[in-house]
Formats: sequence, structure tokens, C-alpha cells
Amino acid sequence: MSTPRTVDVQAFINSQRFSPFQWLVLILCFLVVAVDGFDTAAIGYIAPALVQQWGIEKSSLGPVMSAALFGLAVGALTAGPLADRFGRKVVLVLSVLFFGGWSLATAFADTIESLTVMRFLTGLGLGAAMPNAVTLMSEFAPQQRRAVLVNTMFCGFPLGASAGGFFASWLIPHFGWHSVLIAGGVTPLLLAVLLALFLPESVRYLVAHHKPTAHVARILGRIAGQTLDSATTFTLTEDKPATSASAVGVILSPRYRLGSVMLWLTYFMGLLIFYLLTSWMPILIKDAGFSIEKAALITALFPLGGGIGTIVSGWLMDKLDPHKVVAAGYVLTGALIYAVGQGSASLVMLGVLIFLAGTAMNGAQSSMPSLAAAFYPTHGRATGVAWMLGIGRFGGIAGALLGAELMRLQLGFSMIFTLLAVPALVSAGALIVKLIWESGRRPAAVVPQ
Repeated sequence: MSTPRTVDVQAFINSQRFSPFQWLVLILCFLVVAVDGFDTAAIGYIAPALVQQWGIEKSSLGPVMSAALFGLAVGALTAGPLADRFGRKVVLVLSVLFFGGWSLATAFADTIESLTVMRFLTGLGLGAAMPNAVTLMSEFAPQQRRAVLVNTMFCGFPLGASAGGFFASWLIPHFGWHSVLIAGGVTPLLLAVLLALFLPESVRYLVAHHKPTAHVARILGRIAGQTLDSATTFTLTEDKPATSASAVGVILSPRYRLGSVMLWLTYFMGLLIFYLLTSWMPILIKDAGFSIEKAALITALFPLGGGIGTIVSGWLMDKLDPHKVVAAGYVLTGALIYAVGQGSASLVMLGVLIFLAGTAMNGAQSSMPSLAAAFYPTHGRATGVAWMLGIGRFGGIAGALLGAELMRLQLGFSMIFTLLAVPALVSAGALIVKLIWESGRRPAAVVPQ
């Protein structure tokens, strides 16, 4: 079988079956996002045990809750441009090693101050890992199935966060809160070895940065199950920025600026909801009269539904307008979060409503990286996704700190959930603005190898 002399790499990927090689990329990226979710949510699950064992006020955990989120923001904002310059794989492997090592070290913290510093350092690695996993998966996915595949990978985050709750409910009574962080450190260190051995670099990155054609041909050959001629010319069909434009310059250019801001606002509001709930819900539920173990289990139901919501949302995004699908998810989130605040009298009803709210919330929020990855060109894709995640993390910081303030004000369970319905509606509105603005996209240009 002869190989064409010129190959558009995305068109080539689109024309092939989803191969075992691409399944390997999906599984490895899924595992990265899952351990990211586990380590990010871990502090919320151990918070009640810290309050009890250290004899501290609940509100004093505010800096600890937000420290990792500051690290997540800094890590994402830094890692995106690095990945667009040096490659997705190398930054991803190093970031997983980094957050695994610091999570392990955090298990031995013995003061609020040391715990805060170590959670910040852990967050740097967590923030760098996720956008590169999203970018790498999106660049290996066929266009017609990209949203559902990226969302399937990204549902590892809520599932990892949920697994943290189930593990914590068993580990803490038997081995103490330290054991949760030890598990969250050893696992990514082992995963980093697998990534270094088996994860490929993005072919779109290789072509955009004029890397050797033999490397591109070898990777595409593994997708197709055949040998490609390394003398083939490989191209990308997409918007080509000015040669002098940096990755940051691309996402802030007039072509992408308003869309970028709307993505940031949407993700900011979504993470404000997510991190306020995952950080403070165990304490809220415990204060409602339930045990630490039940509080952890009920909280774990919130991210657990995200797997279902994320896959359904991705499937719908490939069939319908993705902006409308995700915006509808945020509207549904607002309605269900309000309902949670009205249903706290019964443990069963509370669990059902939290599960449904989490299904809608995580389905919409987990779809955002796929939306961002499809919006930006290869030259700025890692930066575009990373900056959305990084700037959005300040919403998570605001959520964690707002939770501490709500604890201080002693607002009721119902009032807190009523207030949280508002940012969900703001997220939906921002996506509609982006959809209206994006209607005048320019035609693509060819980027040769």
C-alpha cells in the first residue's frame, strides 16, 4: 500500500479507527487526571480529622484549603506556555513526579504552616498536569469524537476525587489522616514511570514545531497499524498565527481574546461552586448531625455522578452545538444545587440530590477543557487550555475562602446552597456570549512540516 507524499495529520487521524495505541493514550491520561482529582480533593476529606486531632478552629483551615488552589493556578499558567514550547509529554511527566513527591511529603506535616506550604507545592504539580493531559488527548482524538473522548478522559477527575472520599472513609479510622496523603503520593510516582515509558508526544505539536518527520511517521504508523514513509510531508490545517506570536500572544489576540475571557469566567464560576462544596461539605454535613464517616461518604457522591454527566455531555457535544450543551448543564446545576439546600432533613434525600447535582455540575465543568481545546490552534492550545484552568482556579480559591467566611458567619445549610445557584447561571450566560461572538471565525490555513 503506497503512502501519500503529503499528509494532513488531523485528517489522517480522523480517517482511522480509534486504535489500541490511542486507547493507551486515553488510559494513561485518564489515570493522570484521576490521581489529580484524588490529590486535589484529599484535603477536604481529611479536614474533619485535622480539626479533631489538632484541636483547631474550622475556619483556620481556610489557608490550607486554598493553598493547593493557588499552586494549581500558578502551575497551570506556567505549564501551558512551557508545553507549547518544549512539548506536552515532558511537562506532563515532570509535573506528575512533582505533585506525587510533595503529596507524599505532606503526609508528615505537623503544623498548619507546614501543611499550607506543602499543599501549595503539591498544587504546582497538579496545576501543570491536567491541562497537558487534556491537550495531549485532544490532539490524538479524531475530530468527530473529540468531545466524548476528552470528556471520558476528564471524568477521571471527579472519579478520582470521589474515590478519595471512599478511601478516606476507610483509611482514616484505621490508619489516620496521613494515610490518605501517602496513597496520594505513591500512586502518581508510579504512574510517572509508566508515562515516561509508554506515552507518546503529540503529533500535532511535532508538526507545528518542525520536528523530524520520521518521529511523526512512526507515531502515525502506530495509529494506522502500518509503516509510513518518513519522507512524507506532514501538515496541519488550522488557523496559523503570526510567526512572532507567542503562545500567550495567540490566546490574547483579537481573534481569540473575548472567547478566552468567557471561557475563564465560566470555569472560574464553576470551580467556585466545586471547591466550596468539596472543601467544606464534609464539615457542613458533620455539623448537620452526621458522623465523620457518613459526611465523607455523602460528599463523595457529589463528584461520583460526574463520570455519567461528563460522558453524556461529551456525547451530546459531538452531536449538537457544544456551547448550548454545556450551558444547559450549568443551568441544571443551579436548579439542583438549590434543591440540595431544601432537602437536608433526610440523609437519603440529601444523598440523592447531591449525586444529581454533582452529575450536572461535573458534566458541565468537565466539558470545559474539551471546549477550550477545540477553540485554540496547536501553537497556543496547551496555553489556552492551561490558562482557562489556571485562571479558573482562582474561582476555586475564592470558593475555599468563601467557605471559611460562611463558616464564620454561621449561615445555614439552605442559605449556602441557595447562594451557590447564582454562579452556575453566570457560567451559562458566559458561554452563550462566546457562542454569539464566535460565529464569525476565519477560514483555516495550512501549517506545513
